[in-house]
Amino acid sequence: MKRIVIIGNGISGITAARHIRKHSDDAITVISAETDHFFSRTALMYIYMGHMKYEHTKPYEDFFWGKNRIDLVRDYVENVDFSSKKLQLRNHQPLEYDVLILAVGSKPNKFGWSGQDLEAVQGLYSYQDLESMEKYSPTTKHAVIVGGGLIGIEMGEMFHTRDIHVTFIVREKSFWNNVLPAEESEMVNRQIRKKGMTLMLESELEKILDDGNGRASGVITKEGEQIDCQFVGLTVGVSPNIDFLKATELELNRGIKVNEYFETNQPDVYAIGDCAEFHEAPAGDRKPIEQVWYTGRMHGETLAQTICGNKTAYKPGIWFNSAKFIDLEYQVYGQIGSKPDEENEEHFYWEHKDGAKSIRLVFHKKDKTLKGVNVMGVRYRHEVCDKMIRDKWPMKKVFQELDKANFDPEFFKHYEGELRKMYNNRYADEPLKIKSKKRFGIFNF
Repeated sequence: MKRIVIIGNGISGITAARHIRKHSDDAITVISAETDHFFSRTALMYIYMGHMKYEHTKPYEDFFWGKNRIDLVRDYVENVDFSSKKLQLRNHQPLEYDVLILAVGSKPNKFGWSGQDLEAVQGLYSYQDLESMEKYSPTTKHAVIVGGGLIGIEMGEMFHTRDIHVTFIVREKSFWNNVLPAEESEMVNRQIRKKGMTLMLESELEKILDDGNGRASGVITKEGEQIDCQFVGLTVGVSPNIDFLKATELELNRGIKVNEYFETNQPDVYAIGDCAEFHEAPAGDRKPIEQVWYTGRMHGETLAQTICGNKTAYKPGIWFNSAKFIDLEYQVYGQIGSKPDEENEEHFYWEHKDGAKSIRLVFHKKDKTLKGVNVMGVRYRHEVCDKMIRDKWPMKKVFQELDKANFDPEFFKHYEGELRKMYNNRYADEPLKIKSKKRFGIFNF
């Protein structure tokens, strides 16, 4: 029986633990300093907003772990001795392992700003970050959020629900325009401003001011503008949480270097989740580090097969992601760059006159097969979009059968007909046959 130790009780580590238990009787220990039990990190904002309680975010009852013989240790790992296969813990006796799984996640980025370690200056990643937001919210009238990403927009929405004014400081010309194409990024800009939040584009943080008692009282931008506030959110991305491993023999870059089986350069040591960095991206449209919830789940499930004797390479398939920009839902399938590759891609972009819905279809210019799909304010089926891209559907078939992708609720108007009209205008010599059809009492063309 092997002694398997997992550092980290996020989605990657816990998925690995559960699936190892399904296939083996090995001893499993999970170490985490964050919380006693696994919870859904993506639900932190809903606890703050009053939609859920902490206990609602735990997918398993507390007795689940003992029942399934998964030991939980609440502690910090201060050092790993890979040669003797031993962990040094802060508050417990050293722990030996036969197999070690590093699932240590990420930490919010800091870039050496003056005042970045003051009270009420933080990111939003851990349960402790949520507790800190709760602590300072009653005495916060104005929050400044630095950064233009998904964590920042979540933090902004959280404060907005408590009538705390929010100012975003974003160094780019448009919100999240390093990921979103220009039109979708501008749609997010409008959504932020529509909610009464202040959006400062092409602006950067210079320093954070101290109120004299160790708490943030404002910021100064590089342009010299002072903004008074009582809370500063640092949401300029995250990086692998690997500082405690830097003095070891483990091969590191931005993250912990792994191969397609999540193997590190140390025997019987694996890394999964946000902290793992592949030597080579696992597929043509993926990245060496992918810090999203579902990839962490896939990492844990795949590694469990290898640990249990069925050596399995990680094959993630077609990239997808989804998020919400306050009320604006976003989905992407396949890799769509922030700037169109006009030489190799053909884009069909439709936007509703209300400025809060859009559909973007991207095709390979050479063979006219689907490369990616972006939708804002419209819901598309994952399995349909994945199949269209994976099976390399030709352009004409995609437009003819696009309705199959839409899964907006009953009685919602569908807009795929407008995409087909766009296709027919562009390809008048080989038009689609468009038939009107009645769906739930609404005509769609």
